[in-house]
Amino acid sequence: MVHPWTGARRREGGSATNAVWSLVVPLKPLAVAKSRLAAAVGASRPGLALAFAQDTVAGALACAAVADVVVVTDDAEAGKELARLGARIVADAPATGLNAALVHGAREIRRIRPGAAVAAMNADLPALRPPELLRVLEAASVFPRAFLADAAGIGTTLLSAAPDVELAPSFGGPSRARHSASGAAEIGIANVESVRRDVDTGADLRAALALGVGRHTARYSARMQATAYTYDSQTRSGSVLLDDGTPVPFGAPAFDAGGLRLLRPGQRVRIETDGEGPALRITLVTLQTF
Repeated sequence: MVHPWTGARRREGGSATNAVWSLVVPLKPLAVAKSRLAAAVGASRPGLALAFAQDTVAGALACAAVADVVVVTDDAEAGKELARLGARIVADAPATGLNAALVHGAREIRRIRPGAAVAAMNADLPALRPPELLRVLEAASVFPRAFLADAAGIGTTLLSAAPDVELAPSFGGPSRARHSASGAAEIGIANVESVRRDVDTGADLRAALALGVGRHTARYSARMQATAYTYDSQTRSGSVLLDDGTPVPFGAPAFDAGGLRLLRPGQRVRIETDGEGPALRITLVTLQTF
């Protein structure tokens, strides 16, 4: 399911004139981002990490309460793509971890907008909906500092700081308990699942897809899926049908890379590829687990 919000700015009530929040979003270099997702998506992990960040930034910029989004990253490709969406890219000058990057981003925001209300938000919220983010930020606005727990109830997906209040982030692992212990108020409103749904594992990705992800994640995920069309057990080769009906062959190395023993026509499969168009080559075929 694809949700309709990402890619359009200021879609939910109001305009930039009443936008008061500046968001800081940290993003690791794509080559090492979302490492826990590798078991589910293999070599597609960097591409998915970028797609998650694109949908997160697009969803945030479409929220009426958000004046701007600063992405702290040293990844040139990600910076280029996120800047196209309207984010301001700041280099990870501290280069000493997630929380240092967030503090750096918040200071950069307030260097340009002194006294701005700032919120740190995860870069892996591909189902983010502007109306839900708006509700979270409205709830946060009555506290000096506030946070929203993730869907698992262990981590944090958003931490806010009112004007002239230090962000003091403590993301990573069981950050819900740490943010609470630091004096930040927990935002307890219901029906904001898209702001809580970060993606670290294959199960998380399935949950995000069920909520309805943005166009970048949907497009990338679609490239990773196909239907088994033919299979020869003697040669361990065959073909798949892409979702547009295009047949694409695969050889024994792609089948062996997927760890399969058998493949039946009609089964839904996950594929990894190299190249595009006529040069498209399947490098892995395995059963769909999303």
